Amino acid sequence: MEILPFYSKYIFSLAKYMVTNKYHFTQNLEYYSQNTRNANNFHVPAANLTKYQNGAHYMGIKIFNHLPNYIKGFIKEKQVFKNTLEKFLSDILLHRRILKLQ
Repeated sequence: MEILPFYSKYIFSLAKYMVTNKYHFTQNLEYYSQNTRNANNFHVPAANLTKYQNGAHYMGIKIFNHLPNYIKGFIKEKQVFKNTLEKFLSDILLHRRILKLQ
């Protein structure tokens, strides 16, 4: 594995924070009675302050909800989640480098 750039490390650390503290967050299925495709995503709280929206709690939810479903499926297995996410982020980085060369 290669060293991840800063923005990838930011995504990685926030997603890891979400997995470690998943019991402090509520999922959409707890808010809505209908089963939707976003039922397993975390509920994004209403926030008016930009300072709160840029914080770890809010951004962690937003970033985690945008991860692919196959990565979110490993939420109960921290080490597998961490390894899968790191590989995903490094693959994105490699893909961008290849596109720049073309």
